[in-house]
Amino acid sequence: MAYFMKKSRVQSPKPKVFGKPKPQLSDFKSKTDDRKPKTEPSKNIIYGMLPVLEALRANSRRIEKILIAEGAREHRIAEIIDLARAAHVPFQKVPRENLSKFVEPGVNHQGVIALTASADYADADALLGKIAAKENSLVLILDGIEDPRNLGAILRVAECAGVDGTFIPEHRAASLTETVVKTSAGATEYTPIAKVKNLNRLIEELKKNNIWVIGTSGEAEKDYADWDWTGSCALVLGGEGKGLHRLVAENCDALVKIPMHGKIESLNVSVAAGVVLFEAVRQRKKESRKN
Repeated sequence: MAYFMKKSRVQSPKPKVFGKPKPQLSDFKSKTDDRKPKTEPSKNIIYGMLPVLEALRANSRRIEKILIAEGAREHRIAEIIDLARAAHVPFQKVPRENLSKFVEPGVNHQGVIALTASADYADADALLGKIAAKENSLVLILDGIEDPRNLGAILRVAECAGVDGTFIPEHRAASLTETVVKTSAGATEYTPIAKVKNLNRLIEELKKNNIWVIGTSGEAEKDYADWDWTGSCALVLGGEGKGLHRLVAENCDALVKIPMHGKIESLNVSVAAGVVLFEAVRQRKKESRKN
C-alpha cells in the first residue's frame, strides 16, 4: 500500500644473473602499501564526519580505531581527533584511497571512518518495560522497511522527535548497516532500536500496557491531525509501496492518513514519519502549556 503514507607456492631456484641483478617485484612496491590499515573490511564501520562525531560524543559503542584521510582539512577533523584522544581511541592517517575498501563503491566517506565493535540492538523486553513505565510514551513500529536509506532517515526523524523506542521485524526488513548509520546522521547512537520476531505480539503487549497503537494507511478515513497524540501511543509505518501487512493493520487500534493535495498519491515513508511524529510533538507541547 502506498504511503502517505589469501598457498604456499613452491618456488623454483632463482636463475643466475650476470651483471646487474634482476629487479624483483618488491622493488616496485609502493611505500604507501606498508601504511595500509591491517583491519579487516568485515569490521563494523561508521563513516562520514557527523556520524563519527556523534559516535564519539555519545560513547555508546566501542570504537576500536579511527582512520582519517591524509590531507583532510575539514574543520571537524580537529574535533574528531580531540574527542578520540580524550576517549583514548587510536586514530591513524592513511591515503584517502585506502578508505574506499571499507565502503561500497560510490559512497562518500568524507575522509573519515571509525572501526567499531559489533552494534547491539536494544533488548526488546527491556525496552518495552521502560516504555510501559513512562508516562506519555511515544513509540515507533516499522512494518517491513526494506530500503536502508529510508530506515536511516526514519531513525533520524524519530530521534529528533524524541521517540522513546523503535521496533523493527527480524525478517524481511532492513537492518542496522553502515548505510543506515550514515543516513541517520548519528541518530542511531541515541535512539533505542529493538528487533522483534512478531509485530502483532508486540502490538498486543503495547495494548496491555495502555499504549494506543495507530497505523497509517492511505485508505483510512481519519486524518492524522485529528487523532489525539497526547497520551501514550505507538505509530506504525508500513513498507515502501506495500504499506502495512493485513494483520498488522487489523490489530491497530486505529488507522490514520495524511491527505494528499497534489497529483502524486503518496509521500516517501521517511517524510510521512516526520509529518506524523511532529504532529504528535506539536500536540504534546500544546497540552503541556495548558498544564
